[in-house]
Amino acid sequence: MTTLEELERRAARAGGAVGGAVLAAATRGVAAVRPARKPLHPDGSLVTGRIYRQGSETATGVAWLDEAGEDEVVARLSRAVGLPTALPDIHGLAVRVHTQDGYGDLLFATTGRTRIGRFVLTPSRGSRDRPMTTLLPYDTASGPLLVGAFATGENTFALTWATPLGDWSQFGVLILAGSHDDQEISFDPVRNQIEGLRQYAVVRRLREPAYATARSSRG
Repeated sequence: MTTLEELERRAARAGGAVGGAVLAAATRGVAAVRPARKPLHPDGSLVTGRIYRQGSETATGVAWLDEAGEDEVVARLSRAVGLPTALPDIHGLAVRVHTQDGYGDLLFATTGRTRIGRFVLTPSRGSRDRPMTTLLPYDTASGPLLVGAFATGENTFALTWATPLGDWSQFGVLILAGSHDDQEISFDPVRNQIEGLRQYAVVRRLREPAYATARSSRG
């Protein structure tokens, strides 16, 4: 009999494979027709902020999710394709979390609302109109996990985690504040990982070409 855990692992593998392939293809396609320092998410604003973590009611084995604490962050809000603001676009939120061990990058994008839809990039008119998730699951001590950011105000987001087919559990709040001076920060969740949130090998293989393309576009 197939268990829920096995179904979630299958969903993680399938979602990661499909999402990673789409991301890599999209980056290559956009870079081909629009060579630029940032083929995807070309225009955005960098801001500073803080994450306030109250911890998780259910342990995940990832200290950053499970334990209370505060983190300084630099975040970038952007539109993936760079279409005119009147048109729907895939909205992105990149967050660099400064920890005692250095820093790690998290990338969120607008996705669907259903358990399957959380693996699908979804255009919207604003970053607050739809859920934002990491799209691709992380490999953790307790199994595959997604991380989500749900807008709760003008500059605030509820930070959550979920198993591929499970409900979202809040572990913290992100509050964005003033602008950041350095506009050349490059976010890379493949190279810069928060301890305990590991990229699956299949996700690395599929996602790395997208970021390699972006890095080469920046020279």
